[in-house]
Amino acid sequence: MTVATHGRRRAGRPRRQSARRHPGRTTARNQRKKWSQHVTRTSNALDLEANVFKLRSPRAVAASLKRSALRSRRRKASPYQSAASMLTFYINRAGKGLKPARRRVLERAKGELRKAFGHEAGSQRPRR
Repeated sequence: MTVATHGRRRAGRPRRQSARRHPGRTTARNQRKKWSQHVTRTSNALDLEANVFKLRSPRAVAASLKRSALRSRRRKASPYQSAASMLTFYINRAGKGLKPARRRVLERAKGELRKAFGHEAGSQRPRR
């Protein structure tokens, strides 16, 4: 029966020199790790302005997303749906790596986005 060592080296085994044999190459694993970055940049949802998710004000984030959504010719849904989906996508993909203050700003930006497009919280269509 083999016991897991969880990163500890067994006695008598030589230490590996390097995890990467070809430092200049991108591995498939590294490419998979950055898929959300690729989606954010190349998505058909909308063409984003630079550093939109780093803005400090929820209103500024919402305004930028609205401008991008209205200007974009690549979107497939309504401007509001495209802007809201990109914001939600960014929040969800950032996950635990998103600082609480940044998360608060982005969550508040959702409300500002609703206001900007005239979709108030209480005016949702009934579900079927």
